[in-house]
Amino acid sequence: MNYSRKLPSLLAVIGTLILASLTGVSQGKLQNDERQLSFYHTHTGKRLEVVYSRNGVYVPSALEEINHFLFDFRTGDAAQMDPELLDLIYDVRAELGSDGTYQVVSAYRSPKTNDMLRGRSKNTGVAKNSQHLLGKAIDVRLEGVKTAKLRDTALAMKRGGVGFYEASDFVHMDTGRPRSW
Repeated sequence: MNYSRKLPSLLAVIGTLILASLTGVSQGKLQNDERQLSFYHTHTGKRLEVVYSRNGVYVPSALEEINHFLFDFRTGDAAQMDPELLDLIYDVRAELGSDGTYQVVSAYRSPKTNDMLRGRSKNTGVAKNSQHLLGKAIDVRLEGVKTAKLRDTALAMKRGGVGFYEASDFVHMDTGRPRSW
């Protein structure tokens, strides 16, 4: 048998098998790249657990569910929430080593609700041009995590605004310019 003629073809087969194996591992990893969030809305009592991103691609139907869930519960209005906000809160939770549920105090706010909250008290920290109006902000607690630690982790990421409301026990996170209060 002439092995010298069979060697290149054997090497080609081995190379193909190795490449296929590596591609399979890579694809297997991508197929498991799911970003899931769990929410509990403190005002409506509703819960949502949803995979909002798979393999680095946002899931349109999941984003719609989130938009509906994070609606202005006072007026019934909803808006498109910023997917970068979802990535931010996902990354904060991951950095904390948690897979807990976010307790939502506030997310999207209609102009009517924002004006009403501003009118209640000028010292509440409700901004006239709030990121909540744009679907770029959320006020939350994270199950099993002290709000001061949640705040510190969000601040360390430097990916948007972070407000700490100690008396009300929640943290504001948004995808606006980095700032804190």
